[in-house]
Amino acid sequence: MLIPLVCCFHPKQKPDVQKTIEYLIALNESQTRWFVAREAIHLGHGGIKKICELSGLSEPTVAKGIKELKSKEKLCEDERIRRLGGGRKRLDEKNPEILAILSDILGETTAGDPMGLLRWTSKSTYQIRDCINALGYSISEDTVGRRIKEMGYSLQENEKTWEGVSHEDRDSQFIYINNLAKEYVADGNPVISVDAKKKELIGNFKNSGRKWMPKGSPKEVNVYDFPSLSEGKAVPYGICDIQKNKGLVNVGISHDTAEFAVESIRKWWFHFGYKQYPKADKILICADGGESNGYRNRLWKYNLQKLSDELPLSVTVCHYLPGTSKWNKIEHRMFSFISMNWRGEPLMNLETVINLIGSTKTKTGLKIQALLDTESYKTGIKISDK
Repeated sequence: MLIPLVCCFHPKQKPDVQKTIEYLIALNESQTRWFVAREAIHLGHGGIKKICELSGLSEPTVAKGIKELKSKEKLCEDERIRRLGGGRKRLDEKNPEILAILSDILGETTAGDPMGLLRWTSKSTYQIRDCINALGYSISEDTVGRRIKEMGYSLQENEKTWEGVSHEDRDSQFIYINNLAKEYVADGNPVISVDAKKKELIGNFKNSGRKWMPKGSPKEVNVYDFPSLSEGKAVPYGICDIQKNKGLVNVGISHDTAEFAVESIRKWWFHFGYKQYPKADKILICADGGESNGYRNRLWKYNLQKLSDELPLSVTVCHYLPGTSKWNKIEHRMFSFISMNWRGEPLMNLETVINLIGSTKTKTGLKIQALLDTESYKTGIKISDK
């Protein structure tokens, strides 16, 4: 018969795990099944999972007990009650060498710190099962998964934390850039952050992210994103004025070249700069160390000199160190909000790109203007030593 016990899984109280284990040990199979089933019903939604975690029993066992409790038939104990330790033996008890084989297989493919509490493997449970079965044993992928977890392994994805080897003067260089920027701001001169955003294909292509739509009516886009299916590409180059919290994105249609980058800065000056900084005599540009505005790019320096002669402004460029591009303020002060604004929206044409960039705003008052640059910028232009 079912022994009446005080419920120790009350949802508003912390479960008494030790007391529960003592109860379960005192019961036979049928009584244990009915007891945990009653507690699962009492807990309501999620009760079966919680009971299984506390008792160590399987969900089918608890589900069977619930079915028996709700049945109109009279509860009766099983005709055969197994003695303690009865039932099918664990596979590793019958074949203890399997754990050693499993450890060897995992050891061959383990990555990361071998002294860590958690390790991970590049092989799936199905592949490991096949390796062990090929040696003459019989094991399922579920059993492999359980044993792997017991050995301290878990499924994990990559985590972006490694930036590369840091320069020994990294901090001092950041301090130099920061102090220089403060001097420019104090003198009423502009400090801008520049960079090129990822090129975007124009057409009915999937754009990362989700947006609210009528249920069951997602926008249908092309399965493939081959450039040959597009109507061209958009090359956004941004200039962010941190002081004024304003920015400009020059959307090109050809290539991200140094000439295009400097032209974007020139447009920013004639649309915003000279109005916001009428007394400015110099400008500080903070940029990454590579691509169109790279520190080794002669075409970048050549066109900056032409820009300086035209304005006239004294132009100073501070390049961020390798591996620190995420410190470029335009990344998290402007580009990130543009990406959020057009998430889940196919960039059908250039007009869509311009409108979505231009409509990007934040609670802090960020305003962005987008311009279309239809000029064709050539690649491969060389600047001689002379």
